[in-house]
Amino acid sequence: MLIDLAITLAAVVGLMALCWLYSIRIRDVSFIDAIWAFGMVFAAGVAALLNGGPAGTAGWLLLGLVALWGTRLGTHLLARWRRLGRDPRYEKILGNAMKGSGDKPGMSFARAAWWRAFGLQGPLLWGVSLPAQAGVLADAGAALPAWGWAGAAIALFGIAFETIGDAQLEAFRKNPAMKGKVLDTGLWRYTRHPNYFGDFTAWWGIFIVAIAAGAPWWTVVGPLFLSFTLTRWSGAPLLEHGLKKHRPGYEEYIRRTSGFFPWPPRAT
Repeated sequence: MLIDLAITLAAVVGLMALCWLYSIRIRDVSFIDAIWAFGMVFAAGVAALLNGGPAGTAGWLLLGLVALWGTRLGTHLLARWRRLGRDPRYEKILGNAMKGSGDKPGMSFARAAWWRAFGLQGPLLWGVSLPAQAGVLADAGAALPAWGWAGAAIALFGIAFETIGDAQLEAFRKNPAMKGKVLDTGLWRYTRHPNYFGDFTAWWGIFIVAIAAGAPWWTVVGPLFLSFTLTRWSGAPLLEHGLKKHRPGYEEYIRRTSGFFPWPPRAT
């Protein structure tokens, strides 16, 4: 299995290298968010090919869940990039790298795009998707136990939760009357980050299915790292840092609304 996982890592790095070359041509890396989602589908697909295809229900279920999650999210993010253009977050990250500091010279766009975006996110997305890859590779065709089906139900709930949250946010953004306001209805009434919570839930569910398929327990590093990313690193904290500065009413929204896990709003 370790050799096969090394091959999937090499394939993901190769995919990122191709995307990096395209980013140099257009001088924009903002589409990498979509590649993050599509890349996990790609990694699971390569694992399935190395295994000669899914051996049984668990393997097919894992492929289906990852494909459903990644294709939906990747398509959504790709459409958003094509509509909105360059992402200010990546513009700032690459701009700082290209500017340099003190006596340290700045990077070229190509170097910054690789070391601050594609070269970094390739191994990370591979690590997050380890349960799906290992589950497909370990699947021997045995019947999936009831708790494995429960994991699939959890994953589907997460995918649905994220999809609904994204749809509500898109409708809110397209309404001119809501410009500059804070979305606090629908799922956004119960959590400030329905999309991140949906990601979190989907990948913990996929991990349960993968363990039921025979994946080793150490693949828990995937959902653990994703949980850390969403709640403590580049997910909610980074997004809210900007919103608190530039969105009137967001501080009040924070005071009454759960930060991650859905919960009825607090009285203020």
